Amino acid sequence: MIRRMSVALMALAAALVTPVPAQAADPPVVRTDAGWVKGETTAEGRQFLGIPYAQPPVAGLRWKEPRPVRPWQGVRGARDFGNKCVQSASWDPGYEQPSHTEDCLDLNVYAPEGAARRAVLVWFHGGGLTAGAGRDVVPDTFARRTGTVVVTANYRLGAMGFLATSGLDSEARDGVSGNFGMLDQQAALRWVRANIGRFGGDPGRVTIAGESAGGRSVCTQLASPTAKGLFRAGIIQSGAYGDCAARTHEAAVAQGASFAERLGCTDLACLRAKPAAEILAAQGGLDWAPVAGGAFLPRQPKEAFDHGAAAGVPVMNGANQDEGRLFAFARFDLNGTPLTADQYPTVMRTDYGDEALARYPLSSYPSPTIAYATAQGDQLFACPALRLDGTLAGRGKVYAYEFADRTSPPFASLRDLGTDFDFGATHVNEVQYLFKHFGLETPLNAEQRTLARQMVQYWGSFVRDGVPRAAGQPEMPARPGTVLALRTSSAGGNVSSATVHSEHRCNLWDTGSVTQNG
Repeated sequence: MIRRMSVALMALAAALVTPVPAQAADPPVVRTDAGWVKGETTAEGRQFLGIPYAQPPVAGLRWKEPRPVRPWQGVRGARDFGNKCVQSASWDPGYEQPSHTEDCLDLNVYAPEGAARRAVLVWFHGGGLTAGAGRDVVPDTFARRTGTVVVTANYRLGAMGFLATSGLDSEARDGVSGNFGMLDQQAALRWVRANIGRFGGDPGRVTIAGESAGGRSVCTQLASPTAKGLFRAGIIQSGAYGDCAARTHEAAVAQGASFAERLGCTDLACLRAKPAAEILAAQGGLDWAPVAGGAFLPRQPKEAFDHGAAAGVPVMNGANQDEGRLFAFARFDLNGTPLTADQYPTVMRTDYGDEALARYPLSSYPSPTIAYATAQGDQLFACPALRLDGTLAGRGKVYAYEFADRTSPPFASLRDLGTDFDFGATHVNEVQYLFKHFGLETPLNAEQRTLARQMVQYWGSFVRDGVPRAAGQPEMPARPGTVLALRTSSAGGNVSSATVHSEHRCNLWDTGSVTQNG
């Protein structure tokens, strides 16, 4: 408490001795609780990039809870993205090289012109909790069209964000380590609560949202008692995989021990002395995810929701119709080894069993890869999303959707491959209908642009009012088992559907008797 008061007093002193910058409107200059930041005015509004929300988690702060950012003197430039957190290279634009930088706890603010107290959207990026950054989406157009303020944030990833060991447990106030990335997200939300009013946002009207691992993050934050009061609504996009389950503390510590053994370390001093590149090289193949059992997440999310966690907090939750195609393509076709008809029965039996093979006959699909992908997407994403709808419905409104534009273009790095693989409405494809994915304009046709405008209206309405609506379009249902299928007009347009459970064969996957073994 004394330390926090000291930091607050330092910030106040800095504000008092620093003169108000001249012509603060152009370029825009805003005072945060740690100091002034100078952003940029664009055709879409104001943006402030790379604002630190916590101290760099380096040296002795590696694997520590995030600490309040230290105040600075003068005006800090906020026109460039900050560093990506430690992660491997990938095929996504701007991620061709790995990042070994631990100084990465910053966020970006996109705000329309004007000083109104606007609703706020805080976006947590995807990437399997091992990759990605706040810069993955540029939501400036979304902010302008919806009249909201949007924040995107970095958080620690992989071993840097989710390592649990007995040594780290001894340092944790509650005796449970491994949630550093999730605590980063809460630190970013506390920054928003303290500062977003100065950017035109309303700290009392914050919605958290994310896709894939970002959606899983939202699900986890909804279940966390330490997140209470930091937001009023949540959006989960393709984030219900694994039913949002966290690692048990026992499993997480065991994985941490395996990780330390790979590095030849027997204590924390050794681990903290290892270069980030070595940490990254050693983390492959291990499960990096939130940990249940401590103050951050005393219970598994499902149990927490059953006991009323996030009661009264409205939620939008959904998945994409063809989630699995991206993953099946990456496993088979990307490497020039498409799944063959002869291989299909063996792969299906190995991964899912005989019953799944019978329910997904190869004759019903255009290729073995797409047949396998359909089963994978149903098991991993579609059916968990529908189950989560039922779980969440017990504690408040949950609005359900399914992104079903099978004509949607694959995202940029897939387009660059020049493949003729039919991705359909696969994983990540809905993001480009809401934001500029990797800052790029997506080549949407006229019908897709119409659908994108409608989706922006649904999402924007939910952020502003807690109810997703779009002009002239059907309501997004809040009845478990029923979703709003988001489609272009030539495919029938947006329509409420009560058949998604059977379409995704969820009576097979909901029993828990069929899991992926591969």
